[in-house]
Amino acid sequence: MQKIIILDFGSQYTQLIARRVRELNTYCEIHPYNKFPADTADVIGVILSGSPFSVNSPQAPQVNLQALRGRFPLLGICYGAQYLAKSLGGTVESAETREYGKANLTFVDAADPLMEGVRQGSVVWMSHGDTITSVPAKLQRVASTADVREAAFNIRGEQTWGVQFHPEVYHSQDGMVLLRNFVQHICGSKCSWTPDSFIESTVADLRAKLGDDNVVLALSGGVDSTVAAVLLNKAIGNRLTCIFVDNGLLRLNEFSQVMEDYTRLGLNVIGVDAKDDFYQALSGVTDPERKRKVIGKGFIDIFDREAHKLSNIKWLAQGTIYPDVIESLSITGMTIKSHHNVGGLPEKMNLKLVEPLRLLFKDEVRRVGRALNIPDRFISRHPFPGPGLGVRILGEITAEKVRILQEADNIFIQGLRDHDLYDKVWQAGVVLLPIRSVGVMGDERTYENVVALRAVNSTDGMTATWTPLPHDFLAEVSNAIIRRVRGVNRVVYDISSKPPSTIEWE
Repeated sequence: MQKIIILDFGSQYTQLIARRVRELNTYCEIHPYNKFPADTADVIGVILSGSPFSVNSPQAPQVNLQALRGRFPLLGICYGAQYLAKSLGGTVESAETREYGKANLTFVDAADPLMEGVRQGSVVWMSHGDTITSVPAKLQRVASTADVREAAFNIRGEQTWGVQFHPEVYHSQDGMVLLRNFVQHICGSKCSWTPDSFIESTVADLRAKLGDDNVVLALSGGVDSTVAAVLLNKAIGNRLTCIFVDNGLLRLNEFSQVMEDYTRLGLNVIGVDAKDDFYQALSGVTDPERKRKVIGKGFIDIFDREAHKLSNIKWLAQGTIYPDVIESLSITGMTIKSHHNVGGLPEKMNLKLVEPLRLLFKDEVRRVGRALNIPDRFISRHPFPGPGLGVRILGEITAEKVRILQEADNIFIQGLRDHDLYDKVWQAGVVLLPIRSVGVMGDERTYENVVALRAVNSTDGMTATWTPLPHDFLAEVSNAIIRRVRGVNRVVYDISSKPPSTIEWE
């Protein structure tokens, strides 16, 4: 399979480069700058990412360009471009003013293969503190802005280019034109990596890898585990056993609804009602991190217990996706943060690991899911936290608090659907606050719970803005919750963005 390698120097935009390349139906992989893959048979090009470092910093990441230049078509972006220029004897210095934000191309060499179709005057996005001030003889300028003379350049006689702006970001108007030129025309990509081709190759690989072995998979009801299950089922049929644990912290009636949906998808699913186990373990626990650990350990213990009831299981399947894999390693190969899907279940299970989605970003998982004809209620489902409603109940978790939150949440989510607002919101839910307030119902004084509605828009969850839902809709939902949910007499709306607030309250 043709692939482009992206060497990561630590830029916040590295994953975005990969997503843009994949939008061109071309497979690519992100590797730490110092971990170039040994097997290069299918590599058709290399991209050097940006970096938070200056090329002049003693801590600046270094790469052996001689092993890349002339061997593969090469594109350096921001830091990558400046590193190329400096390696040829050019000078990179701190700019008098930080070059950040929109700029316009004042010069474009339309005859250059990288710049074909890129318009003079088009907007490009700058984000760097250094700039190239002295140009080596082998460097040929192919684009400029008013402030950056070598906004893009080619190394004469080589298929090597550098751009000091970021073509991968939305604000660079012809950024995809430039990337298409590199990926398709310069690297020669066949642009054949599609959801259908991924399904075909993955199913074939799974059949070869798993043979006649049996596999167990933990289902969550979310898109990742569901798509992973359907792919595996397509490959090995009933040799896949799925386990779906009801921890008592799912949405209202979600356990029964999801079990029914999974059956319709033809999956072999064991449903486990473990509500009482979780409620008992969570009794008296109020610290947010402690709650998360209790919920996580409870899931692992119950899954392990149920998996051991099965016979001849050789493999553990997980819905690990590519960002989980990338974020688990820094550019130096050290762990940044662990993910529950990356080796999170106990080693004592003595099972081999299979992760059919570990090459995909979340949006790609959704596209594959649609190609597999998985119902849209799975594919378009809002993100839902692993600990479920446990992080939306502030303070101790009890069955009664869960009831209140489930009922209020159901009214809110169904209201979004009924008013065609669900798909306009990235994530939404209700939070049960650890306070009570005075109210009046039917001429009687009440002293009951307060719930907060939360709705945000985001692309990746790293940042988020609160969603300005219509006031009439909020009034309708508020009245419905207070009228129908016993124990609630006040509803508020959270208008905090991330940062400084988080999406979840715990």
